Amino acid sequence: MLTLKFIQDNKELVVERLKIKNFDASTIVDSIIELDNRRKATQVEAESFQQEMNALSKEIGQLFKAGKAEEANQAKARTGELKDKIKDLNTSLDEITSQLNEQLVSLPNIPNEIVPPGKGEEDNVEVKNGGTMPQLEVKEPHWDLIKKYDLIDFELGTKITGAGFPVYKGKGARLQRALINFFLDEAEKAGYSEVIPPLVVNEDSGFGTGQLPDKEGQMYHVTADNLYLIPTAEVPVTNIFRDVILKASEMPVKHCAYSACFRREAGSWGAHVRGLNRLHQFDKVEIVQVAHPNESYEILDKMVAHVQTLVEKLGLPWRILRLCGGDLSFTSALTYDFEVYSAAQERWLEVSSVSNFESYQANRLKLRYKEDGEKKAQLAHTLNGSALALPRIVAAILENNQTPDGIRVPEALVPYTGFDIIK
Repeated sequence: MLTLKFIQDNKELVVERLKIKNFDASTIVDSIIELDNRRKATQVEAESFQQEMNALSKEIGQLFKAGKAEEANQAKARTGELKDKIKDLNTSLDEITSQLNEQLVSLPNIPNEIVPPGKGEEDNVEVKNGGTMPQLEVKEPHWDLIKKYDLIDFELGTKITGAGFPVYKGKGARLQRALINFFLDEAEKAGYSEVIPPLVVNEDSGFGTGQLPDKEGQMYHVTADNLYLIPTAEVPVTNIFRDVILKASEMPVKHCAYSACFRREAGSWGAHVRGLNRLHQFDKVEIVQVAHPNESYEILDKMVAHVQTLVEKLGLPWRILRLCGGDLSFTSALTYDFEVYSAAQERWLEVSSVSNFESYQANRLKLRYKEDGEKKAQLAHTLNGSALALPRIVAAILENNQTPDGIRVPEALVPYTGFDIIK
């Protein structure tokens, strides 16, 4: 979340920049500033009364010793009054602080200056593209191909769990595992240290990265234990650094992780969410960095470049979009989406989002760093990206590489699959 100091010092900037996200912040910013001023005034008053009470408490004993019982009793009565006032002020302080925190967490991150205005995905800006569009002799969508070659069983997944939980079989399972290992190996080559995080997190972790309370309805909630299934490995991996103070010389910290991901929302009906296009459970390799604020945008560019190498090595046509304000997430300052072209569906499929959250998550996480020789800790910047999400990558690979003789496996994956064609 944004810091109180930043909001107080940059009221007009916050209101103006959040208009890019189509968020009217004028009322809430005024409320935050008013509550913060009330909080400070209440705290000062309570501290003043506390100081007076402490002074009187010392005097009472001295007055009794000096035989001034009447004055001592008057002072004692005054301390009783002060205790009641301090209690009332502390109660008010708790209420004001609670209201202030509610207002703060409801305020989105401000977008970077280069974020274009817009209401939704139709206003996103293409910044780069590459790859060659496939010329197919046959053109079947992946949901037909997976039945034809017995790669994934959606009906069995529905029987076992429900819609959106597929069962990968045979070469389909092998292809899935090959992609995971390929993405992890490529991340390691790029300097990322692998971790295997828990698949469930507590409320504090969900709050730290901004999933709670904003996306509570999209997460699977284990109510008996008040735990949440992760929507992305970003959540547990970034929370490794909750309440941590790093040395500036330790940054950037680079982690990658494979995990299953769980999301309740499945979108609307139709071809756009058919097959692997939208699932409740899917696999993803995530890259996460904790960076110095002076370096985070250079690092964002490097993370985007890393994802680009992955889609290039898979031989997929790709494009990079800079998300407009209306399509930008609640917590992000700048996001680039990667899309690959699905030849049989004749449409672009989103396979990655790479984002810089600046200090927004770090403020929630209390993730800070210290410059060498400095005593004061400052908020770090956090970044993450999908590298990559598997379902739509699998869909594009199957559709773009189909031939009359079978489905060709991208050359980069052959050492991982052990076969070069699915027949």
